[in-house]
Amino acid sequence: MSRTDLADAALLAGLEDAAPHCVSTRAIDRLAMAHDASHYLLTPRAVVTPTSAEQVARLLRGAASSGVPLTFRSGGTSLSGQAGTDQVLVDTRRHFRDIEVLDGGRRVRTGPGATIRQVNQRLARFGFKLGPDPASEIACTVGGVIANNSSGMACGTEFNTYRTLESAVLVLPSGTTIDTGRADSDRQLAALEPELYAGLVRLRDRVRADPASVRTLRQQFSMKNTLGYGLNAFLDHHDPVDLLLHLVVGSEGTLAFVADAVWRTVAVKPVPATGLLVFPDLFAATAALPDLVAAGFATIELMDATSLRVGQRDPAAAPVLKSLAVRDHAALLVEFQEMSLEAISARTTSVAALLAELPLTVPAELSADPAVRAGLWHIRKGLYATVAGNRPPGTTALLEDIAVPIAALGATCQELTGLFDRHGYSDSVIFGHAKDGNIHFLINERLDRSEMLDRYVDFTQDLVELVLGRHGTLKAEHGTGRIMAPFVRRQYGDELYEVMLEVKRLCDPAGLLNPGAVLTDDPLSYVSHLKVAPPVEEEVDRCVECGYCEPVCPSKDLTLTPRKRIVLRRELARAEQAGEADLVAELERDYQYDGVDTCAVDGMCQTSCPVLIDTGQLVKRLRSEQRNRAEQAGWNLAARHWGRVTRGASGALSAAQRVPAVVAGASRVGRKILGPDTVPLWQKDIPSGGPRRRPVVAPHPDAVYFAACIGSMFGVGQESPGVSLAFVTLARRAGVTVATPEGIGSLCCGTPWKSKGLSDGYATMAGQVLPALHAASAGGRIPIVSDASSCTEGLRQMIGSSADSRYADLEVVDSITFARNEFLPRLRVGAKLGSVAIHPTCSSTRLHLDGALRTIAEAIADDVLVPDAWGCCAFAGDRGMLHPQLTASATRAEAAEISQRTFTAYASTNRTCEMGMSRATGRSYRHILELLEEATR
Repeated sequence: MSRTDLADAALLAGLEDAAPHCVSTRAIDRLAMAHDASHYLLTPRAVVTPTSAEQVARLLRGAASSGVPLTFRSGGTSLSGQAGTDQVLVDTRRHFRDIEVLDGGRRVRTGPGATIRQVNQRLARFGFKLGPDPASEIACTVGGVIANNSSGMACGTEFNTYRTLESAVLVLPSGTTIDTGRADSDRQLAALEPELYAGLVRLRDRVRADPASVRTLRQQFSMKNTLGYGLNAFLDHHDPVDLLLHLVVGSEGTLAFVADAVWRTVAVKPVPATGLLVFPDLFAATAALPDLVAAGFATIELMDATSLRVGQRDPAAAPVLKSLAVRDHAALLVEFQEMSLEAISARTTSVAALLAELPLTVPAELSADPAVRAGLWHIRKGLYATVAGNRPPGTTALLEDIAVPIAALGATCQELTGLFDRHGYSDSVIFGHAKDGNIHFLINERLDRSEMLDRYVDFTQDLVELVLGRHGTLKAEHGTGRIMAPFVRRQYGDELYEVMLEVKRLCDPAGLLNPGAVLTDDPLSYVSHLKVAPPVEEEVDRCVECGYCEPVCPSKDLTLTPRKRIVLRRELARAEQAGEADLVAELERDYQYDGVDTCAVDGMCQTSCPVLIDTGQLVKRLRSEQRNRAEQAGWNLAARHWGRVTRGASGALSAAQRVPAVVAGASRVGRKILGPDTVPLWQKDIPSGGPRRRPVVAPHPDAVYFAACIGSMFGVGQESPGVSLAFVTLARRAGVTVATPEGIGSLCCGTPWKSKGLSDGYATMAGQVLPALHAASAGGRIPIVSDASSCTEGLRQMIGSSADSRYADLEVVDSITFARNEFLPRLRVGAKLGSVAIHPTCSSTRLHLDGALRTIAEAIADDVLVPDAWGCCAFAGDRGMLHPQLTASATRAEAAEISQRTFTAYASTNRTCEMGMSRATGRSYRHILELLEEATR
């Protein structure tokens, strides 16, 4: 065994001792975690996923004894390269997600793995939120926000992390744990870490005694500033434990691990008024800033012409943006936030004269309409990833983040534009938080070409001179990371830089926490370990690795996320090009289960992706490529005789209930022989078969009723009629005439074939379904109603993918929307249910049906809950039977929340999702229309 192998074996043993069963050295895990949202790439030797602060403490003590560095990773949304390492990467997102609301929402305790959106969702019912409001709130985590001293669009410096973090449980590099919220925490720090305690006192006095240091820190931290360590703590706080807490904020995991945090929250101002102020050019927009800031706008977001052009491509863009003929325009997205309609009215009235005097190319309108506001904010929040996703193939999007005094912003933008021209960056973009003098700009660069890298170095040097010459900061909110670490000394000077070095030495004497981030002696470290993006395939090439997709992915805690599935395709392509045959074989073997078999292909990733990538489509294509002729032929035959197949499956399920032990044993044997992705695992909670789909005939129907075949396969028990009978009964009760398509017993939306990549069978089924729907709906004049949200989506996709123009006018409506619009107004609800917990599905979310679902639930129940921990159940047709561990993982958090109380009823919109949630919670989930039918008898 070589010395390297011995070292790796010793490292692995040490990590396993510290965090048993939480360590991976598989190539697929190391390469997947090597990627984050930045343009840096370092592949770790091992990935550890600890479950507790105690395990982290043991890891840190092990690092101290072995000399192996550790780097903490949470959401991986950082853009500056502070979350990567070629040593040991510690994933702190998976097991640190606890959220506890305190003092009626005025405070909140969070784990570092909870996302900002998750915390705010929990606080919303109390009328509060976190102060930091980064654009990446859907994916960035509490740990990352603390590590980067994140701020955002509205919080400025008043409500950023530094100002609103009340206390934290810190695990120091020595393994010592300090809860700064304890009354005796300062004495505890002195007793457990005397050298650190004394050193902080010494540095505090040193900084305060130097007038030049005080002036520099006051000036630098009067604006957003995240470059280097937050030495303003030495001016703002006195006790060493408070100094330590506030130095840890923004330290990017180089001083300590934050295991738990308590925040002071901010009251939500629920009444907003938002508008897009469109100016003829960037200079006119920035010139208006002083007056707009003085007017008291909560947010003022800048977007230049390129930003506007790219934003117009988004289907969710606001009409005012879509209709704009962009030339040299720039825009400011402005918003007032107040507690009442009267206050917001006063605000908008007070600013009317100012807006009328501005040189706007489109009349200003401040709107409180939720749809208008959503369209405007959707573009701004996803702007970086949207712009980056439209970059030329083979290039890398580089996003920088600077701040200058507001008075200098206009001139800085002009000079920055000049730098773009001088260095040949013709596709640059400028946007950001103009109210704070904080702008982001994006350039696209080929990092795999030496001449382009030289250009980037020259540009960076000019940028540093420009920003520091304007008394600005090179990092306002994205953190120092690797990208600006070489320039910290230039911004602060030798004295304060030496103080920063001493802070690092005091907290981390061996320098083992996240080396290379924040401070470095290497002047060119910012162009080391760069990530390139060679073209691979359509979905992969568009991805900017932002990580927005990860929190909504049902397989995130079991195998891979959409981002990881995509980056591993890049790594596989790179390994193939490099001729690394062993690595290719290993990745392909592990990717089959991790990347393909356990993907729910639910499309939820697309709902969060700013460039609208549906990684499920990639997986479907991969599955299709793996299908052999026999599989295609067998499923094609099934499509031709689907009525018999569904009746046979129903009968088999009913028979299985009579001999469960035999069927369970047979399924286990079949899985061993044919594979777990082929033979379902039968379990006793799988229901018996459902009733045959029977035709409903009417000469002049108001709607065509497409009863889903899944309801005829899986029954619901004797206590319930099932959704099909419930829908027909509701229609009759409401005076709505419905009819089914001819041959309904043999028709299917095609999802089973599409999700498995069985293209031949899918084409066969489409060839049967579309003509039947066309005939039944009188060529599209009568709406088609589906009673399962996944089938509604499947039918719409089938129609949309058809090359036959005859079917373009077919309208498919989900039964939830139809019931809200056509049944509820005509029915009388009797005694309401006490409470109902509803589980939206991935399809109902993608189809925007959840509002209708809630409306029906509120009509029949006094108390309606959508769990805060809601997510796709990942049952995904038969995926939950093929890989039940996937559904168990996907539903764990939601099931835990549901178990905290008892509801009168539990409802969803899809039969297999009802099965998945019933299994996860031990409660009986039913289709919401079944409950509506019972409530209106």
